Amino acid sequence: MPKFVIERNVPGAGKLSAEELGALTQKSCAVLGGLGPQIEWIQTYVTADKLYCLYVAPSEELIREHALRGGFPANSISEVRAMIGPVEA
Repeated sequence: MPKFVIERNVPGAGKLSAEELGALTQKSCAVLGGLGPQIEWIQTYVTADKLYCLYVAPSEELIREHALRGGFPANSISEVRAMIGPVEA
């Protein structure tokens, strides 16, 4: 199943409280539940003004549908072609 990195422009993301991040998480999970098991949220990195999310899904279109239903930005969606790290060195 393809993996995707989604870049979401969220001004002030790094200043969101734990409660605000929790609300975003709950909303995302609720939308995912409605889309079915073929889409899975793996992890999100929060930076000053962006969220970088890793998802597994059969298509970019399903990622966009998640963003649309949840009211989340999906400014850039890129399919992961390979993963590397220190283990591969």
